[in-house]
Amino acid sequence: MTDDQSKHVQFSPLNGQVKVILPDGRALEGPRGASVGDFLALLNDEYTQRPITGAIVNRELRELTYPFEIESHVAPVTMDSSDGMRIYRRSLTFLLEAAFHLVYSGEHLTIDHSVFSGGYFCQVEDRPEITDEELAPVEAKMRELVERDLPLKRTQRPLGEAIALFEKWHYTDKVRLLKHRKKDYLVLYELDDYLDYHHGYMLPSTGGLKWFKLEAVEGGFTLNFPSHAEPTKLRPAQAEPKLLAAFREYGRLLRLLDIHTVGALNDAIVGGRVREIILVSEALHEQRTADVATQIARGEKQARVVLVAGPSSSGKTTFSKRLSVQLLAFGLTPFALEMDRYFVDREKTPKDQHGEFDYEHLDAVNRERLNRDLKALIAGEKVRLAHYNFLTGKSEEGEEVQLRPDQVVIIEGIHGLNPDLLPEIPDTDTFRIYLSALTQLNLDSHNRVSTTDTRLVRRIVRDARDRGYSPQETIQRWASVRRGERNYIFPHQGNADVVFNSALVYELAALKPLAEPLLRQVPFGTPEHIEVKRLLALLEWFLPLDTAYIPDNSLLREFIGGSILSDFTVWRNGH
Repeated sequence: MTDDQSKHVQFSPLNGQVKVILPDGRALEGPRGASVGDFLALLNDEYTQRPITGAIVNRELRELTYPFEIESHVAPVTMDSSDGMRIYRRSLTFLLEAAFHLVYSGEHLTIDHSVFSGGYFCQVEDRPEITDEELAPVEAKMRELVERDLPLKRTQRPLGEAIALFEKWHYTDKVRLLKHRKKDYLVLYELDDYLDYHHGYMLPSTGGLKWFKLEAVEGGFTLNFPSHAEPTKLRPAQAEPKLLAAFREYGRLLRLLDIHTVGALNDAIVGGRVREIILVSEALHEQRTADVATQIARGEKQARVVLVAGPSSSGKTTFSKRLSVQLLAFGLTPFALEMDRYFVDREKTPKDQHGEFDYEHLDAVNRERLNRDLKALIAGEKVRLAHYNFLTGKSEEGEEVQLRPDQVVIIEGIHGLNPDLLPEIPDTDTFRIYLSALTQLNLDSHNRVSTTDTRLVRRIVRDARDRGYSPQETIQRWASVRRGERNYIFPHQGNADVVFNSALVYELAALKPLAEPLLRQVPFGTPEHIEVKRLLALLEWFLPLDTAYIPDNSLLREFIGGSILSDFTVWRNGH
């Protein structure tokens, strides 16, 4: 500032107006104390296809009810973003709770897990089936509440008062969770005299919750809602019997351990049941891996090619090695064939919308040669494998191999479930495995722990230890990783012969002391800090667990280190 400029600087009384600056440079002016929603209402016509559900105010995520007291920089958060869709889904869940409470007072509703077509699988305690006819008045009540555009009131209560409220309503899962809370208050939301805690921000009122549908399915019902790609449209519900079976198997484990929610897990840790929890959880993984090996070795298919696919940080590497050990016990010798051997030359690699090489695209794989080599290997012929040189970006010739009749080829890769990967290999010769961390241990009956969040925490810990990536770098890459999963993995998960759930009941308690110091390294004010703040708030609910109790062959060791399988290599060469 020059001397001449400083002469024009002076103290000034605050007036009743405040300015809000948008990312495109436009400015809005309105009364001091008016909410984010009041200001951004002027933009609603610009966002009809992706409604505004929140805002980044001075680099922090805020609800639309947040009041402006100072001049601020503001970026709308919309339903086509992760944060925006989370706000919508959370508010919709609260709407469902309130409507269900009004229609079926005394019944206990559980928001269980996500479904791929876009929605949550829900159950009613002590009611194994619920019909569309029984759901109709609930959906009608939800739409009535939307039409009335009732406020979702945010209120802060002393922790003891909140616990007493949930004790009165017999929400024992919430009481168990809150008894381990370190803060002496709790934020509750209220809708038409119905109160509950929800982990995260809400919409200001019910009027914005226009897109949903309730549909009865076996064992419960789904609350269907839009996806990021089309935030104002509902996708048709899809049957997912294998995924549902995997979730139910996990649910049986939770009942066996008497750990239905995070509060129960915390009670178990305090009560000295850590070893039991870990051992039983690991036993289920081992048993399930052995079951998969049995199907491969003795099943109807008698497959020679095993394909393992799943989203990032689902534990594919450790699972493939544990499966190899089980196959060896059956007298089958695994042969690991890396899919990235068959990358096309770099200049032939497809590019994404940003002009960057898309190595996750199916056309990045030389499928013609992969199919030819696999057919020859299965036939017992000698084969010169491909080898991709990552330095030059060229496909080269690799080693020559020949398989014995007792060998099974294991291919781990993103496209393993896509039928277009191996069109020349008969289905009877392949066995496809879908792997994912299908978390079902939720904070309480109404607050889910996202399977995606579990995988992200795994990846942050692993990347920092094994790959030298900071948490900020891992979070920066996560959106691109998720796009690849949505495009290339999730649409084909129904093609799996088997779904393996790699989630472990205790894992976030074990990851907590490793992840929290890493997350706190991300600087405030960066875009990634918004995600960090959310993940830290999630981990805050878990009591820490000593990782020394975790077996050295655990799938979780792939992420926290110390795996006995890290140097294990399946038998490579044939004759």
